[in-house]
Amino acid sequence: MANNDRHYDASDIQVLEGLDPVRKRPGMYIGSTGPRGLHHLVYEIVDNSIDEALAGICDHIIIRINKDGSVEVEDNGSGIPVDKHPQTGKSTVETVLTILHAGGKFDNSAYKVSGGLHGVGVSVVNALSNKLIATIKRDGKVYRQEFSRGKTVTELEVVGEVKKDDTGTTIYFEPDDTIFETVEFSFETLSKRFREMAFLNKGIKIEFIDDRDDLREVYHYEGGIKSFVEYINKKKKPIHDEIIYIDEVKEETAVEIAIQYTDSYSEVVLSFANNINTEEGGTHLSGFRSALTRTLNDYGRKNNIIKEKEENLSGEDVREGISAVISVKLPDPQFEGQTKGKLGNSETRGVVDSVLSEDLAIFLEENPRVGKQILDKALSARRAREAARKARDLTRKKNNLETMTLPGKLADCQNDEPERNEIFLVEGNSAGGSAKDGRNSEFQAILPLRGKIMNVEKARLDKMLNSSEIRAMITAFGTGIGEEFDISKLRYDKIIIMTDADVDGAHIMTLLLTFFFRYMRPLIEEGHVYVAQAPLYGIEKGTKILRYCHNEKELRLAVKEYEKDNVKFNIRRYKGLGEMNSEQLWETTMNPDNRLLLKVNIEDLSEADDTFSILMGTEVEPRREFITENAVYADYIDA
Repeated sequence: MANNDRHYDASDIQVLEGLDPVRKRPGMYIGSTGPRGLHHLVYEIVDNSIDEALAGICDHIIIRINKDGSVEVEDNGSGIPVDKHPQTGKSTVETVLTILHAGGKFDNSAYKVSGGLHGVGVSVVNALSNKLIATIKRDGKVYRQEFSRGKTVTELEVVGEVKKDDTGTTIYFEPDDTIFETVEFSFETLSKRFREMAFLNKGIKIEFIDDRDDLREVYHYEGGIKSFVEYINKKKKPIHDEIIYIDEVKEETAVEIAIQYTDSYSEVVLSFANNINTEEGGTHLSGFRSALTRTLNDYGRKNNIIKEKEENLSGEDVREGISAVISVKLPDPQFEGQTKGKLGNSETRGVVDSVLSEDLAIFLEENPRVGKQILDKALSARRAREAARKARDLTRKKNNLETMTLPGKLADCQNDEPERNEIFLVEGNSAGGSAKDGRNSEFQAILPLRGKIMNVEKARLDKMLNSSEIRAMITAFGTGIGEEFDISKLRYDKIIIMTDADVDGAHIMTLLLTFFFRYMRPLIEEGHVYVAQAPLYGIEKGTKILRYCHNEKELRLAVKEYEKDNVKFNIRRYKGLGEMNSEQLWETTMNPDNRLLLKVNIEDLSEADDTFSILMGTEVEPRREFITENAVYADYIDA
């Protein structure tokens, strides 16, 4: 049961500036007016309820998407204060909803810990909604006030009575369709976020209802981030059963860490500060990494697992196969930028380092079998790293002997300004020949790939470097790999995957994306990886192409149009890029003025990791389940 005695009042609300800029430049406040910005509206409201949960006031949140697409978020917190605000002279509800940066989070009297640092929250949602209704249960009464596009529509009024201890806030809103490109909420996108919130706040119950499709999910994890790690590893094979779990408070900072190693070769480390996913890391992640490396080396030395003459394990060695979640909660978080992608509090590094060092050392002493399993895996990773270094050195020597550093099959571009250049990774020599002939050689490079590259999900770096195709990509990109990876040396702004529109082409694309995700992730994170969308169909009249169509929908519209005009035509299905001549390939797929490119991005790191593990990993059963569950969504299956 939530503690509803810890109320905040009007004096806790501070006013910094007005609301006018939000409708003029919504992207400054919610990132974009596309789907990401639309969903951000819901997150802002839910974050306010989560902040009350952090303060020990709220333990149940209900989010509902109504049949008409509107959204309601209800919590059992203390309810927004309704008394008159001393600075504005308006009710506190109206102040919070109509004035930017009016909230209880700018000092620590109302909320000791808060994710909504910038305080834009509910006022921005109000500004960007056709209609918003706030319903507050507080002091035995039910209050209601309505707004539209940031303006007050009705005065705050009492509309009912409840028991004194029945408190909370419900925000109903309809996003403004003149602001957003779409007002269609995604159940899948929202559910991922709510599940994450429930993991990070053990004991809280988040209920998500979608009346459009009669869907309902409840997220409630007493295990907190231990359950999170179990979820991350559900399709992997852990090397030890017990999850290493640490939960300490030091210097007003709560540090919660969960760790479990698997037999995979990749690492998944998710970091959070005050429930915010710090995708770019920060001081808490630095403290975690330094403590993990030092503590495992100390334990290995003390127990003679690492021999006296052996070098210490590197950070990369001790993190191979790790799945970990780090969550810190602190009174005054300093985030870099509006997106809050990186934690900057310098003292947090020392706190996390100290807590993990002490508690992990105790765990290893009490669980020597687990300690030996982790160290053996790290030592195996080090041997692979040393073999990979020798393979890299051999590659460099070979290149020097050949007096060339770029792979021979690369048709490079002439321009020496990386920010203007792009490289196409092309399936097969025939398509590679067409691409070379059709490209603009000033800024477009072509690298043909022979067959399917190695599945790096099942191989360590040393084995991977034996693949000539992978070595060619590493050399062409110029960034190096592993510990030597340096994105500032990238030779091309765009890396474009261009494969056939069939099963083999999709497999090659997946293999390439697996390689980038596991070994060159910053290429994806910083927006350098694209997938070319070649047309599937050509509508021909004689030898002339009347129109290209990228999908079935475009084809249907085109056919309908030409049939209406009584035009005689044939439909040609392109199964391979090699079926197009160089002019057609340039016109449809390579010309920046006409082409269609899909930028590859990572919406959810843990979900992406899970997907690659399922599709490309060693376990067969999870892959079979995935195919069975998702076969219904396949548009077509190439025979």
